[in-house]
Amino acid sequence: MGSFLLKAEGEESLGKVTLLDYGAGNVRSVRNAIRRLGYALKEVQRPEDILAADRIVFPGVGAFEQAMGVLARRGYIEPLKEYIQAGRPFLGICLGLQLLFEGSEENGGVEGLGLVPGRVTAFDPAAGLPVPHIGWNDLLQKKASRLLQPVGEQRVYFVHTYRAVPDAANADWVLATSEYGGEFVSALKCGEVHATQFHPEKSGAAGLDILRAFLDASEADLALEPALPSSNGHARGLAKRVIACLDVRANDAGDLVVTKGDQYDVRETVGGKEVRNLGAPVELAQRYFAEGADEVTFLNITGFRDFPLSDLPMLEVLRRASEGIFVPLTVGGGIRGFTDGQGVRHSALDVAAEYFRSGADKVSIGTEAVDAAEAYLRTGERTGESAIEQISWAYGAQAVVVSIDPRRVFVADPADTPHPTVATAAFGPHGEAYCWWQCTVRGGREGRDIDAVELARAVEALGAGEILLNCIDTDGQNSGFDTELVAAVAGAVSIPVIASSGAGRPEHFSEVFARTRASAALAAGIFHRREVPIGAVKAHMAAAGIPTRM
Repeated sequence: MGSFLLKAEGEESLGKVTLLDYGAGNVRSVRNAIRRLGYALKEVQRPEDILAADRIVFPGVGAFEQAMGVLARRGYIEPLKEYIQAGRPFLGICLGLQLLFEGSEENGGVEGLGLVPGRVTAFDPAAGLPVPHIGWNDLLQKKASRLLQPVGEQRVYFVHTYRAVPDAANADWVLATSEYGGEFVSALKCGEVHATQFHPEKSGAAGLDILRAFLDASEADLALEPALPSSNGHARGLAKRVIACLDVRANDAGDLVVTKGDQYDVRETVGGKEVRNLGAPVELAQRYFAEGADEVTFLNITGFRDFPLSDLPMLEVLRRASEGIFVPLTVGGGIRGFTDGQGVRHSALDVAAEYFRSGADKVSIGTEAVDAAEAYLRTGERTGESAIEQISWAYGAQAVVVSIDPRRVFVADPADTPHPTVATAAFGPHGEAYCWWQCTVRGGREGRDIDAVELARAVEALGAGEILLNCIDTDGQNSGFDTELVAAVAGAVSIPVIASSGAGRPEHFSEVFARTRASAALAAGIFHRREVPIGAVKAHMAAAGIPTRM
């Protein structure tokens, strides 16, 4: 673990950092991390601010074409190239690394800044791995660097669909690579110019130490060449993620609380039938960050969703959480287009943008995704109007999670239904040996004539980057994930799938990873009630040989 020593609040600033924010995605976490390390921030407002900077951090989030377009319209390209070519202190993050290359095949082909040889290409689907590449992966350092010295053997957090590959032409730039269906560039270094494909601001304590190494470096420090780390023998590669989920809603007094119910009923079964209160959202999320959760998900189940942009309490939860939680935050609930009380129409993109600005890294879409999938399956055409399409175009597929809430429907014979079925080991009430999973909306209260596999394939085609797969049948049962459901959906799509609903013991996590292609597993109540520690889950996974971020 890195030193994680943070500057005391109220102390004098250690210096000023210029942030190049072109207006896409969540850069609040980068700002919070820099401030937490004791530095003041200056925002680039005009081209001359770039050349006047002492050190620049460029957190690129979103799509390649959109980013280059904004840089061009604001007149930033030439001063930025001049600044970097002069070898002045620069740190590009994620898309901030990719834009340094000659171009990208994203968006049909777009030219980049042309400072590093090579082009950015999509991960090869022939490798059979889920794409986007989301989660905690290892670094293989190619040369010594103070920037990566705090990492050691720890993993760092990635979320991207496109990558650059190392070759002879860019070898002088490549600081580190990672493995995912082949080797890709995970960090660059040339003098004082650095860039990372991963997100330091989302990589926990080690990530903050990486930012500190860049911000604090003096000329004497830069002359040092620490030794390269050696392998410690842990299971390498992309780790399977453990996600803590917080269902957030207003109680009868109007306060936001974390709650959890059985079969979606969140009220106490005895007494005053009050909303079950398991803690305050921000404090509980901070506990999970400290305990080692790989991600934190907030699912907004309050009535504020009628007018999502008026949902000031939930936006404030995100803002406060992002101040001290340096792993990815996902928010779901109300991510859709709507007309407010004044008759003004707001698009799903408007709503998502506000959540991103407030600290979310990903948004989760539920009912609207089912509506969009049904329309797509009827016509076979993308309209560009759905929330999935709008948000993935602006922010990238990796920013869009689709939440699926299915329930089992048993049949005696596959011919009894037009939906694809599986042979199940859990027979139906009348001995039925087959089942399919009907998708539901509105908290499981309304069923639709579309199955989970069909829905998953449709939302992938529309641009979703990840699926959060719940299960009404196992929710709250603590008997384990529905591995038949997870295997069916994860085997039908090429995007990552998060298994949800049913975990009760550490071995349930290891089981779903061993039996299915799930990329992550999520739990709520057992973590809230301290029945199962996150550390115990990860220890069991590591002992089973599952790549795990410890």
